[in-house]
Amino acid sequence: MPAALDKFCGSVFWNASYLARPDADLPVCFQQTVLVWVPLGFFWILAPWQLLPMCKSRTKKSSVTKLYIIKQVLATLLMLTAVAELALAFVEDTEQNPLPAVLYTNPSLYIATWLLVLLIHDARRFCLCRDSGVLFCFWALSLLCGILPFQSLLRRALQEPISDVPRFVLFFIFYGLQLLLFLVSGYSDIAPETKEITKKNPEVTASFLSSITFEWYSSMVFKGYRKPLEVEDVWELKDKDKTRAIYATFEKNMRTGLRKAQAELEKRKRKKRRREGDHGNTMSKAQSQDVLVLEEKQPKKKKKGNKEDASPRKDFPRGWLVKTLCKTFWQNLLLSVAFKLVHDGLVFVSPQLLKLLIAFVSDEESFVWQGYLYAILLFLTALIQSLCLQQYFSLCFQMGTNVRATLIAAIYKKALTMSSATRKESTVGETVNLMSADAQRFMDMSNFVHQLWSSPLQIILSIVFLWGELGPSVLAGIAVMVLLIPINGFLVAKAKTIQVKNMKNKDERMKMMSEILNGIKILKLFAWEPSFEKRVNEVRARELKNLVNFSYLQSISIFVFTCAPFLVSLASFAVYVLVDENNILDAQKAFTAISLFNVLRFPMAMLPLVLSSLVQTNVSTARLERYLGGEDMDTSAIHHNPIAGSAVLLCATLGTDGITLDIAPGSLVAVVGAVGSGKSSLVSAMLGEMENVKGHINIQGSLAYVPQQAWIQNATLKDNILFGSELDEARYQQVIKACALLPDLALLPAGDQTEIGEKGINLSGGQKQRVSLARAVYSNADIYVLDDPLSAVDAHVGKYLFEHVLGPKGLLQKKVSTPALLPTTRPGRNGTGTTRILVTHSISFLPQVDNIVVLVAGEVSEHGSYSTLLANRGAFAHFLSTYGSQEENASEKNTTAVASAGDQEQGDEDEPCVEEGPEDVVTMTLKREASIRQRDFSRSLSKSSTHSLEKAQEERPKKLTGQQLIEKETVETGKVKFSMYLRYLRAVGLWYSFWVAMGYVAQYVAFVGTNLWLSAWTDDAQHYLNQTYPVEQRDLRIGVFGALGVSQALFLLFATILSAHGAMRASRVMHQQLLSNILRVPMSFFDTTPTGRIVNRFAKDIFTIDETIPMSFRSWLSCFMAIISTLLMISLATPFFALVIIPLSIFYYFVLRFYVSTSRQLRRLDSVTRSPIYSHFGETVSGLSVIRAYGHQERFLQQNESTMDINQKTVYSWIISNRWLAIRLEFVGSLVVFFSALLAVISKGTLEGGIVGLSVSSALNVTQTLNWLVRTSSELETNIVAVERVHEYTKVKNEGASVSQPFRGGPESRTLKEVALVVAASGSGSWCAWPGPFSAKPRSSSLTKQRQL
Repeated sequence: MPAALDKFCGSVFWNASYLARPDADLPVCFQQTVLVWVPLGFFWILAPWQLLPMCKSRTKKSSVTKLYIIKQVLATLLMLTAVAELALAFVEDTEQNPLPAVLYTNPSLYIATWLLVLLIHDARRFCLCRDSGVLFCFWALSLLCGILPFQSLLRRALQEPISDVPRFVLFFIFYGLQLLLFLVSGYSDIAPETKEITKKNPEVTASFLSSITFEWYSSMVFKGYRKPLEVEDVWELKDKDKTRAIYATFEKNMRTGLRKAQAELEKRKRKKRRREGDHGNTMSKAQSQDVLVLEEKQPKKKKKGNKEDASPRKDFPRGWLVKTLCKTFWQNLLLSVAFKLVHDGLVFVSPQLLKLLIAFVSDEESFVWQGYLYAILLFLTALIQSLCLQQYFSLCFQMGTNVRATLIAAIYKKALTMSSATRKESTVGETVNLMSADAQRFMDMSNFVHQLWSSPLQIILSIVFLWGELGPSVLAGIAVMVLLIPINGFLVAKAKTIQVKNMKNKDERMKMMSEILNGIKILKLFAWEPSFEKRVNEVRARELKNLVNFSYLQSISIFVFTCAPFLVSLASFAVYVLVDENNILDAQKAFTAISLFNVLRFPMAMLPLVLSSLVQTNVSTARLERYLGGEDMDTSAIHHNPIAGSAVLLCATLGTDGITLDIAPGSLVAVVGAVGSGKSSLVSAMLGEMENVKGHINIQGSLAYVPQQAWIQNATLKDNILFGSELDEARYQQVIKACALLPDLALLPAGDQTEIGEKGINLSGGQKQRVSLARAVYSNADIYVLDDPLSAVDAHVGKYLFEHVLGPKGLLQKKVSTPALLPTTRPGRNGTGTTRILVTHSISFLPQVDNIVVLVAGEVSEHGSYSTLLANRGAFAHFLSTYGSQEENASEKNTTAVASAGDQEQGDEDEPCVEEGPEDVVTMTLKREASIRQRDFSRSLSKSSTHSLEKAQEERPKKLTGQQLIEKETVETGKVKFSMYLRYLRAVGLWYSFWVAMGYVAQYVAFVGTNLWLSAWTDDAQHYLNQTYPVEQRDLRIGVFGALGVSQALFLLFATILSAHGAMRASRVMHQQLLSNILRVPMSFFDTTPTGRIVNRFAKDIFTIDETIPMSFRSWLSCFMAIISTLLMISLATPFFALVIIPLSIFYYFVLRFYVSTSRQLRRLDSVTRSPIYSHFGETVSGLSVIRAYGHQERFLQQNESTMDINQKTVYSWIISNRWLAIRLEFVGSLVVFFSALLAVISKGTLEGGIVGLSVSSALNVTQTLNWLVRTSSELETNIVAVERVHEYTKVKNEGASVSQPFRGGPESRTLKEVALVVAASGSGSWCAWPGPFSAKPRSSSLTKQRQL
């Protein structure tokens, strides 16, 4: 081969003697072949893939830009230089002097290459990102390989006259053009049509260089430094990273995985049944519940059945979730594996280069160029290592956020589709925990999942290289590591047990907190706060006990794995010097081994953490698989077949008899029965909310549902009525008038634009019910299912609603009441009346309905018209006699109350009242409901209501007082106050904090001592050269080295155990303060604060205080002490290194200032944008039956996805900000390594090998440690935001302590007397007075209003 290449080039291909001299160079043939063909080979292998967009893309070519023209011109000039070189070869070639073949082949190859480059430039115009990464790498590789011919030609030109001027000139033109193309490729080529996309997200059009260095993100960092970032400032996600896109892929894979897992589950169940020999026809848990079969006669058996059937909950489809996630994110996983492999390989190059550098400094005969080469190689290795590591981290963290988003989307969708039976198995608190804690654990695990294979690989490679240095002595180190494996196994098993217990405690606490927050009004009414606080604190105490035990295990784990690398090195060094007297530890062996041990430290520290994370993720996997693998709602029983003369046809088993219920289109059907007769169950069956056992239901047309308990969204009143439909102003006005909402609009601060709080907190029960009814009426459905909608309203209002909405002359009698209302009707209806199924207790409306269905004990006792059923004297007649007398009594009371109220109003007015028709009475009743008495509202309903609506519409564009009830969540801006750190440290205990810090100081004093002792030990090799090494000296070196190492680990154990105690104390104090205050804040706080926001404090923020902040504090302290000790060691070894520290410190300071302000604000935005996810979820779960009935699942899914994406983009932006920082810090760190090596080369002859080894190995370490310091500083600051957020809610003004004072005097004197009662809405600025004094006596059931005479 070399001979053929010699002939091909016309000169020697390789000669080692070229390098064995001070002015070393490579043979010309080697330069013309290898250095040319390597970049070209790389390019030709990858270039064809770059032409694919030209063939596949259906999009139009983007327009020509200036940058594109410059690239094409430069590539054309390069082609012309190659043509010129080929032409020159043809001109010079004669028979007498034939030119070597290389002078023809190389220009020909280049012509073909530059043609391909021109084509690639054109093909990239079909892509959104017009810059090619392959081309950029090719230019970089070509320039690197061209440096050697460049310096050869330059040196030759300086030494002697140039022999071949044309080729000399052509080479430099060629090299210059390539350099220009390389520089131009660094800029992003943005077409005019993609500028709008770039504004939303610059990443999509960023150049390759900008992408690998994250330069495209710089503008965001500068913006974050100039002003606090807001959600609107954060760039949008790429389409492929949006929740909808990733969840669609996940769902497709989930279906396949779940099907297989369910098949496995069935196999397991069959095996179990065969084993038990139980072939009985037992009912499933779902069937044993009240599902189309109303087993109300035997409640005890039912309960027993439930208990018996609780056991199957233990088994569920297993092992599908992780596989599904791997299938969904396989591309990300493969790419990150590739980057990690390159990085791990390069990690072991640095110690070998260090070894060569120490050998170079120690060897007086070595050539200077070798030292410079080692220094440059150290820099390039560090640079490529850094680029690969940051791309790897970026991919892993992106995958982590995507996994979290996917799981939350899956949990949300499951909540929308799961069956009633499955829903009963998990509370809202447990589900919120699945979203917060469990999805977060998956995110954390995804970030470091590759350590599961990377750590063992790095450990194995470290041992292989150590074997090369220390020989079989390294087996002693391996033995130590093997002994540590069972310890690790035991710790992992214990951690798993504790984690499972703690997740149960967390669930129980969150479930309790959800219940407390949902029933806070009742809690306060009965003054139950202390007892509930005690219950929560009991669960919290159990949780903290487990947490401190987990922290002890972590402390032991940290102790063991801090000892591990040191014990391995001690065992290896000790055995190495003890085995053979000739084995003396020199600088080359010691510092190469120390560098390898430093490499070993990271995987050995990471492995237990990853295993611990894996344990936690396993627990979460089981919980998520159980939830997501639950049964979905079975809609197969609901048919939508067109059957003439039938709107609703129910053929099902109700009780013991199989019955058929046929409801004609356009009819008004009343369903009546005693309490517990199964009316609501029948409604649920019609909606498909119950599990199908036998029979089916046929529903023709769209459906609207009004539940017994009105469900109101946290939105404006108008949005609650529209419920996702388009606004038709005429119909809207007609609906609100018919539903008696006009007086309420007049009373509300901003009319229909008033924001309604969570669960309709700022509306009365009657108002909520009317809004719920208005929503149904506006939906313009074919069938209306009304579950006792009039129960929450006053009798007169009920009568008004029946007449104007539900009854024979009501708005729902006709599908389309006016042509203007709805231009088109649905096919097949032609404006016929809607079908109304009314569940009611009110007997006064029954004569007006078309058909009555009477339910008794879950069975249809009879059905027919009012007169028919009355004549039958059956169950209906009995029902009338029972409820008739009750209703008459209630009616009399209401009439008396309203009449007296009417008299009062008339007495107070100077003007006579308008005729007292039913509408007037309704108006007065509505006003009483709203607790407001004003003279202006005693006029007739039609006049006052129309006027108020017009006024509200005129003022709508302005932001009125009271329009927005839910206040926007406050986001702290600027630097986290130092007082927050002090607050946390005070909660930990100042003495605890002091001694923890002292423990870390002592550990790093021992660390410096260990390194200096090792440096002195390696000097013994020079002191005892050609002499016998004294045994006493050897034993002393080993003993002190061992003692210093063990003391490091002991000090660390002391510090971590103390910090575990302190952290638990802080967790207990801060949770107690938060809980105590939240239970005692006024009700107005709960009216204006979504529950999700409060839950977020108790879930995510308390989790951060419990687990994340203690770890962040420990990491920060460890990094800070490591940097101080390392800089001290380098300065002791090479004092001139202090000059490098100064500019380095200035740069770090500025980077910190720029980065931390952006990072901190992004973390705050993450917390704030996460709350709406939980709030929206809670709202969805409570209104599930309504959402399903209207068929709005897709709309709610979209709303959840958009809420998720807002949170996702802040998290993604924060991840990129970390990478932006790391790449810059590591670049400067690489320069530090380069300069420390360069200074060692320059100072050759004055430094010893041991000092160089200590300096460079410490420099290699300090880069990583400085990065970690910046990152842990930022992480600590962003996590301390949790303390800030918890503190915010501990400082909300509360009601004060509960005071109980003894009452003096007898029972007869206990009369409450007040002069006047003034009611004011908190912060609204409006008030109203109860006109006149009132009094109340013991045992009186009502307040007696006294007239003022």
